Amino acid sequence: MRITALNNDLTDDVLRLMDLGAPYVKARTPSDYWLYAKLFASTCPVAVVDNMVVGALIAMRSQDDPSEIYIQDVMTHPEYRRRGVAAALISVVQTRAQQWECRRIYLTSEPENLAAYRTWRSLGFANVAGEYTVKGVQVIKDFKGPGKDRAVFDMTLP
Repeated sequence: MRITALNNDLTDDVLRLMDLGAPYVKARTPSDYWLYAKLFASTCPVAVVDNMVVGALIAMRSQDDPSEIYIQDVMTHPEYRRRGVAAALISVVQTRAQQWECRRIYLTSEPENLAAYRTWRSLGFANVAGEYTVKGVQVIKDFKGPGKDRAVFDMTLP
């Protein structure tokens, strides 16, 4: 597996990969991926095996609090799950965060996405306390706006 930064040659493949993540991952538009490649490439790693994009992570450093990096989307091709792809992608973002002396990496998940919950916990993320629980997952009400409750996971960096 080769990990590379998102670039414009990979944006169509990343979009197709993200399409496989429904209903939990929603692919963005081609222009969004073009923008991510231009502005956030160092926090948007892509995993490639035999010229096939098998994983991608979209993350960005906060402008309001530069000590934080928010992971917007993570997707591993279904045929490559449980092979360390997500861990490799997260590792790239962790390294970048440490270079920038960030204190926190965080992400959100749909409360009922228990596979994501298990993945984030196994990779060292903690489920942030919320207002209620869904099948053991803490959920913050309206985290992404009215009616958009989310499980929030974070990783504190040294």
